[in-house]
Amino acid sequence: MRLEHIIIGEKAKEKLNYRTSAKVIQGKGIEGDRYFYGQGTFNKPQLSQDVREISLISSKSLELCNQRLKSRLNFLDLRRNLVVENLNEELKINTIFSIGTAQFKIVRTCPPCRYLSRLLDEDIMNGLKYIGGLRASIIKSGTINVNDKIIINHDEK
Repeated sequence: MRLEHIIIGEKAKEKLNYRTSAKVIQGKGIEGDRYFYGQGTFNKPQLSQDVREISLISSKSLELCNQRLKSRLNFLDLRRNLVVENLNEELKINTIFSIGTAQFKIVRTCPPCRYLSRLLDEDIMNGLKYIGGLRASIIKSGTINVNDKIIINHDEK
């Protein structure tokens, strides 16, 4: 597995941008991202914020989503932070893994939501059904870079 893209946006509902590297901070998220600053659409007191730090999606999900919807969406449209080449089933709930100098733990799946469907005026609920990605918390702050390998920490599961 390899980190293909890093994607952040400073404010909710605004266009996202690609980055070649980023600092990730335990308990906060990706420096510069809307959720890092508490400005994300789902930054609400009643919602658990530890699942908002990082979202990952397989690079193959975009192609499948576009096939399902007969659309031409791009990774920025899907609003996930990290696009992973060859994302595999070894990454499941409670798996600990490293990217660059940072360490993460998968905390849940990242199913598509109605909000994204409304934002894109596409049936994202169907387009990303079962392929919406994963959410992770940061358990060790560090720096990540595009093309970093994703290393599963088998001894820490």
